[in-house]
Amino acid sequence: MAQAFPEISKIEYEGPQTKNPLAFRWYNADEVIEGKTMREHLRFAVVYWHTFRGTGSDPFGPGTMIRPWDDGSDSVENAQKRARVCFELCEKLGAPFYAFHDRDVAPEGKTLAESNKNFDAVAKVLKEEQQRTGIKLLWGTANLFSNPRYMLGAATTCNADVYAFAAAQVKKCLEVTKELGGENYVFWGGREGYQNLLNTDMKRELDHLARFFHMAVAYAKEIGFTGQFLIEPKPKEPTKHQYDSDAAACLNFLRAYDLLPYFKLNLETNHATLAGHTMQHELDYAGMQGALGSIDANTGDLLLGWDTDQFPTNIYLTTEIMWTILKWGGISPGGVNFDAKVRRESFEPIDLFHAHVGGMDAFARGLKIAAAIRADGEFDKFVKQRYSSFDSGIGADVESGKADFKSLEAYILAKGEAAPNASGRQEMLEHLFNRYI
Repeated sequence: MAQAFPEISKIEYEGPQTKNPLAFRWYNADEVIEGKTMREHLRFAVVYWHTFRGTGSDPFGPGTMIRPWDDGSDSVENAQKRARVCFELCEKLGAPFYAFHDRDVAPEGKTLAESNKNFDAVAKVLKEEQQRTGIKLLWGTANLFSNPRYMLGAATTCNADVYAFAAAQVKKCLEVTKELGGENYVFWGGREGYQNLLNTDMKRELDHLARFFHMAVAYAKEIGFTGQFLIEPKPKEPTKHQYDSDAAACLNFLRAYDLLPYFKLNLETNHATLAGHTMQHELDYAGMQGALGSIDANTGDLLLGWDTDQFPTNIYLTTEIMWTILKWGGISPGGVNFDAKVRRESFEPIDLFHAHVGGMDAFARGLKIAAAIRADGEFDKFVKQRYSSFDSGIGADVESGKADFKSLEAYILAKGEAAPNASGRQEMLEHLFNRYI
């Protein structure tokens, strides 16, 4: 097969002074930071859905993307060709991973059996390309939201036949993910939620969802799939309320149904902001619970109230993300997965390279700045001092469990008044953060 991007050579690291838009200024894959290479820290993945299935369509107009390798058909042959193009892009970017939904890589048939046959035919090419290039599958997932059968949800549907279909689809996707050596498996509950509580039995739906996840865990053990299960939080869109609305909601659900040992979270910036949080908040919350698994690397437009999935270029954002990821020990076997799409106006094939190079550089620079912040230790020192009253005396008794309401009352009666709080110094710390940027 002829190259899809013949005018593009392998993207190289040329350093901060380069003016070449198709070269890395910051991402030096072999550079060692905090004992690991950038490649190991960042574990970049190209996504199949936006990059190779996105057309640029929106509610007001049809697709705009020029994709010469794609004949627009739903044939298996076209899907196999598309798979080879994916690996050419990954190779030239130096991205070590890719990720897919089952219906991204292979056309859906008229029956489940036909869909599975199509999936196997394309998976054969994916495996060949993985072996040829050394590029790995970061994760697979089943699309349980696009087909009209899932309009009322998949694992939370009120229709038992639809529930069974979803289970069969996940079973097959787990099998293919294992066959391809996938390091994770993701559940995104695109329609696992409700539009109106007048027609919804929320408890029954959540019970069914938990049962679904337990069945997935059991089947993974049965077939020997040892990858990490991940849940991706999102608060709304397409449903009014999604059960996996943010990190806290997901972890509460997992604990309530005894699923926490088997799952971690795949967090996304645009989903965090739609939930009213920062990405740093979601990462820190998952990290402190031991549930930080992977991230979708994108950003939203704060002037728009929906999931715009833009490529990340904000160095403040990527620094905050990498600072928090380093704090909690990294995300392997997860990765930095570019769940992002080029804008409708960026319709030429070369724009796929500009987008990924920019995103990879933004994260590499964020990693370097985050490591410098950690090495200096100024923020850690400030926070430690701010909570120092809990390091000894009555504060230490609270943290050790020795204190109770009676002892705390006796302490404060004897003291007479609480000591004044120390200043939070927010403005000083924001100024200090700017020094590193």
